[in-house]
Amino acid sequence: MNKNQVKGALKDVAGKVQEEVGKLVGSKEQQVKGLGKQITGKAEKAYGDAKEVVKDSSKHP
Repeated sequence: MNKNQVKGALKDVAGKVQEEVGKLVGSKEQQVKGLGKQITGKAEKAYGDAKEVVKDSSKHP
């Protein structure tokens, strides 16, 4: 696991929490910010996943 995968997963979780808190307090703004964090987190994790695939494929010609 690389740092992009970890950071991405953490951002995704933080975004889910922020979205849920926004729902609880009735804040659409917080919900949208939470969704944005989730998208950013998923993208960063996907980038990290791709880096791992490239790294693994270079080890096994």
